[in-house]
Amino acid sequence: MAVVAFAQTRHRRRTDDSSEVEMLMPVLHRVLGATGLRTGDIGFTCSGSSDYLAGRAFSFTMALDGVGAWPPISESHVEMDGAWALYEAWVKLLTGQADTALVYAYGKTSPGEVRDVLTRQLDPYYAAPLWPDPVALAALQAQALIDAGETGEPELAAVAARSRGDASANPHAQLQGEIPRGEYLVRPLRVSDCPPVGDGAAAVILAAGDRARELCGRPAWIRGMDHRIEAHSLGVRDLTRSPSTRLAAERAGAFERPVDTAELHAPFTSQEIVLRRSLDLDDRVRVNPSGGALAANPVMAAGLIRIGEAAARIHRGESDRALAHATSGPCLQQNLVAVLEGEAHAR
Repeated sequence: MAVVAFAQTRHRRRTDDSSEVEMLMPVLHRVLGATGLRTGDIGFTCSGSSDYLAGRAFSFTMALDGVGAWPPISESHVEMDGAWALYEAWVKLLTGQADTALVYAYGKTSPGEVRDVLTRQLDPYYAAPLWPDPVALAALQAQALIDAGETGEPELAAVAARSRGDASANPHAQLQGEIPRGEYLVRPLRVSDCPPVGDGAAAVILAAGDRARELCGRPAWIRGMDHRIEAHSLGVRDLTRSPSTRLAAERAGAFERPVDTAELHAPFTSQEIVLRRSLDLDDRVRVNPSGGALAANPVMAAGLIRIGEAAARIHRGESDRALAHATSGPCLQQNLVAVLEGEAHAR
């Protein structure tokens, strides 16, 4: 199974002039156009989004207007980041029930307060009533790292500067170039340590075997993929570690041979520190050449974008073996790892 095409929006702080469907449709047209496929040629369609962001139940059914659901199509949806929709589509192709799949995800956070919305994913009895938002929880994680001697504010500043600098070459990034450190948002995290709030969408096409070779000059073969979850209660976790990321990477085959590129879904600078250690990534690995989630973080699409960016580098011949990571939940609670390879290195 391989990623054969990837497209995304130009991520923006607000898209008041367009609905979710209007934001998504150009992306779907581009990803289909890259392969020459039509909607009727797709064997399976899977999407990722959140009704909490949209503010209405079953909002994903409206996005199907952008896909075209007539004649009837084989379709599914996950209330998670699109990376998990890609996982479902990958499993579908492994069963042999389809040889192509369209995966898309979108997030339009500008109409509401995303920091308030995301408190609803916490433990409803002990944590959620306190309304700790993702930035406050990430600050607890960052402070734990500093207290343990794993990092310091200069190291966090270096992660932010490198990420936004790399984003200068990414035409889709929301933030590019040098960004002032800014004031503390929640100590020890400054504004530059945190992801931008914005709207965006992304889409990927998967294909199996010879079909993938027909559709793409250099497919990004999925060598392995796995996802794992940690305890819901933050109080029973060591926030300086991410055992679920490491286990997912082991099961995906990430440690069998070195990777040259890693696209990590690390919305906060401190989380890149945790992920690098969990994945044994040293300075020989190019981490987040796209700028990562610190440059653009459309909720529900940012993880899928990490897989798409890693695949796109393989398509262009800029990478031979890449790792892509996606996360969901507070403080890296649930993590997905995929290993992608170019033709000469696939097995």
